[in-house]
Amino acid sequence: MFRITLRLKGSKKLDELGIPDNSLRITVTGLVKRAFDFTVALIGLTLLSPFFLIIAILIKRDSPGPVFYWGPRIGRYGIVFKMLKFRTMYETAKSYHGLRITGKNDDRITPLGSWLRDTKLNELPQLWNVLIGEMSMVGPRPEDPIICKTWPTNISREILSVRPGITSPASVVYRDEENMLHAGEVMQKYLHELSPDKMRLDQLYVRYRSFWLDLDVILWTALLLLPKIKSYSPPEQLLFVGPVTRLIQRYVSWFVWDFLVVLASISFTSAVVRLFGPFNIGWETVVEMALGFSALYSAVGILLNTNRINWPKAPTWESGRLSVGWLVATTAMLIFYYYSDFTSLRFYIVILGSSVLSLLGIIIIRYRGQLMNGLLSLVLTRQLDAGATRERVLLVGSGRTAEHIAWLMDHPAYSRKFQIVGVVDDDLRSQGMKIYGSKVIGTVGDIENIVKQHDIGLIILAGNQMNSYKYMEFRNTARFSPARIVVAPDIFGSLSNMDAGSTNIEVIGSLENFQCQHCLVRHSNEQVEKRDLLVPQFESSTSDLQK
Repeated sequence: MFRITLRLKGSKKLDELGIPDNSLRITVTGLVKRAFDFTVALIGLTLLSPFFLIIAILIKRDSPGPVFYWGPRIGRYGIVFKMLKFRTMYETAKSYHGLRITGKNDDRITPLGSWLRDTKLNELPQLWNVLIGEMSMVGPRPEDPIICKTWPTNISREILSVRPGITSPASVVYRDEENMLHAGEVMQKYLHELSPDKMRLDQLYVRYRSFWLDLDVILWTALLLLPKIKSYSPPEQLLFVGPVTRLIQRYVSWFVWDFLVVLASISFTSAVVRLFGPFNIGWETVVEMALGFSALYSAVGILLNTNRINWPKAPTWESGRLSVGWLVATTAMLIFYYYSDFTSLRFYIVILGSSVLSLLGIIIIRYRGQLMNGLLSLVLTRQLDAGATRERVLLVGSGRTAEHIAWLMDHPAYSRKFQIVGVVDDDLRSQGMKIYGSKVIGTVGDIENIVKQHDIGLIILAGNQMNSYKYMEFRNTARFSPARIVVAPDIFGSLSNMDAGSTNIEVIGSLENFQCQHCLVRHSNEQVEKRDLLVPQFESSTSDLQK
């Protein structure tokens, strides 16, 4: 079981808790997140201080007792801290000795406290916890130390690897949590139904966390407090890839990239034209042209759905949509400046030249991942061919399966380990020709000699071009020793022969959901035992949890 640390912050090393070192991206994101949290908390506390004073007066008039409640919670790396809230319960022994979770119509809650809970105003003092670094604006909601003991070890490590937050995706989904819990079954329902799903959502937040996701969660939290849309339940995918994330990733980021590419293209083309004579259009016109082209290009891209293409995984033919957008934007720019009384021939040369360079740059930006992988593969292949030792492969067959194997072997992940020496095909017209980047060096009957001559270590039989008679040639594997023989299945041939009515596969969610659910299922027996043992402890606890 993951140990709950009761020491001061920094008293336990991360590797002792099993927390992996952060990557550079997560580190930078963490710094931005902390700066954002500090700034928002400072401004919020300053602006809300008069409002806090009014609430404090109302609390004192509503019932005797302190204004604030400091509740023990588990923070980052399992460190216990005191979370600040406005007091919402009567200052009585029953409040201190009751259940750790509050449900609907809990008689410990004061009239004003009920309103503060419904409006979530009782959570605002946690801006202080955010200011001093114990919490964040967005993060998994901090839990009571005893409830954390019911969590499986690996889930605890993952969730507690980040700062807890004032709000979270789980808080948005379970914003009406108290109304879901009824007297007599509060602890049982919370531990067995609500808590597992909240853990799953917290795990997803930790895995997908980003600055834009935080803004999405804050936006959803604010919107769902409005009375007219309070009953709306956003789909789970919109919680993690919400309006802000989509706006930035699908529109703003590409507009900025396109603007920079066009600006650089116009500046370069203008400098080249200036070599052949005086020419100066002014930086204002350059920026205007770049903004105009980028805006038109983005507008056409929205109509053609280029913003919905995952470019790192897009096929090359998708670049045709980019060309259409480029053609429309270029034509519009020429027409606009023609009717704006620009008569200089060099000016139109700049527009056309920079337009061509912009298209090239826009394509490179979107396909940069694939281009870098291709260049890396080419460099590695040449270096490896120069002297590195790799498994020498003979590909038998020339159909679609052979094509897929050749493509796979060309990937950087496999080109370091394997080298296709040649292809074997019984088609006499293909002998000596190159297919899929490799030369056809013989027929099936020549394989024994080819293995010895080229020191072949692996023979791959590409399924769809190999009939049963041809496979008989390879029954006696000793003939081809020391080469190993493997059969590559004809996946696409199998799919085409399948009866569509015989498939009943149902997509039930994302891989992340499945992984989280699997983690919870794997630990379900452990959790149930721990929760059943801990329920009496909650009912007899002497610590107050004003959740």
